[in-house]
Amino acid sequence: MTKPRARDLGLPFPGTTGPLNAITDVPGVAVGFCTLTDPSRKMRTGVTAILPRPSTTPQPVWAGQYSLNGNGEMTGTHWINDAGYFLGPILITNTHGVGAAHLGATRWMINHYAEYFAKEHAWAMPVVAETYDGVLNDINALHVQPDHAIAALNARNPGPVAEGSTGGGNGMICYEFKGGTGTASRQIELGGQGYTVAALVQANHGIRPWLTILGEPVGQIMTEDSLYSGEMGSIIVILATDAPLSGLALRQLAKRAAIGIGRGGTPGGNNSGDIFLAFSTANEGPMPQFAPPVSARQELNIELLDHLYLAAVQSIEEAVVNALVAGEDVATVKPEGLLCRALDGERLKVIFGQA
Repeated sequence: MTKPRARDLGLPFPGTTGPLNAITDVPGVAVGFCTLTDPSRKMRTGVTAILPRPSTTPQPVWAGQYSLNGNGEMTGTHWINDAGYFLGPILITNTHGVGAAHLGATRWMINHYAEYFAKEHAWAMPVVAETYDGVLNDINALHVQPDHAIAALNARNPGPVAEGSTGGGNGMICYEFKGGTGTASRQIELGGQGYTVAALVQANHGIRPWLTILGEPVGQIMTEDSLYSGEMGSIIVILATDAPLSGLALRQLAKRAAIGIGRGGTPGGNNSGDIFLAFSTANEGPMPQFAPPVSARQELNIELLDHLYLAAVQSIEEAVVNALVAGEDVATVKPEGLLCRALDGERLKVIFGQA
């Protein structure tokens, strides 16, 4: 049974959402999961896949990246920072699954863009990010394999996005509650044109006393069953938009993810990998080596970016809470014998006067 999302509980998040209130509100974006759960093997992990474009012809995806705190990994970012684009999918998994997911994504790209890889001196550099799930999953057992990345990509769809313990979010903890996958979107109008900004997070960050939801000190009210004495997680934020932006503008958009997660209370702990990527599906076109010597691309007036910044911050704030309210109680495997509690949605309703 699907649990209510944060808005269903009556939480008054600002802004206008897309129809799905998900990253798939951005046209063309699809999300898939491979979720791996087997308590007998201490296995609770998986892979989340995001495909920005549905085309089987390779096209650049314009992007920008920013790290608030670099205690983590997101592959392919050196090229994104230099070139302002990437090709192919984005995958999110656990810390020790990066290599396997990268290999799986590479195999998938070779097959998905078969003609391109057969005829050209092509190379695959997928984006693979991670957060640590070793409290709820035997991360050293290396459960994630290349086929799981391929399965997540093959399961992609442009519809509603499952939250909580799905895909790479399966073994994640957020503010010492069960965390994981969350998503949200915002719709805005600029210059007579409508645009969507949306976020997907893998939320595995924060300690209980920090947790603030829409200004309420939830973590100081719900103090039971805490797990940590200090920060030991991370958060990956993926922002998507159909607004036409340059790589530089997208990097500026990615920076605002720091404010988005900060609204939930985290200061960006030293042991947390807070790593963000923003991409735009606008300006479809061929790979640069096949483009004419001088190419024209549309770009939104930089004076209008504040509207996108606010939409991004609001989407990320809500996505993190969506990940939290989708959680369920899960036993820890390291150390054994503890319980990672779900955030109690009914108590949350009381805090916000909705019960």
